[in-house]
Amino acid sequence: MLDNVLISAIALVFIFEGLMPFVFPHFWQKMMLEAVKLTEKKIRLMGFFSLLIGMVILFLLA
Repeated sequence: MLDNVLISAIALVFIFEGLMPFVFPHFWQKMMLEAVKLTEKKIRLMGFFSLLIGMVILFLLA
């Protein structure tokens, strides 16, 4: 059962990651051009907050 949940979670990540470039390719392209301009510190901070939000959501669901 845990294997199915993990595979489903990974599949959902792929779905959400592919949604923006598929539905709004021009906006996604502009967003990626802006992301290239960010400093490493800002990118790490965004990654940290993304991890933190994901962990909080998982904690609230468990």
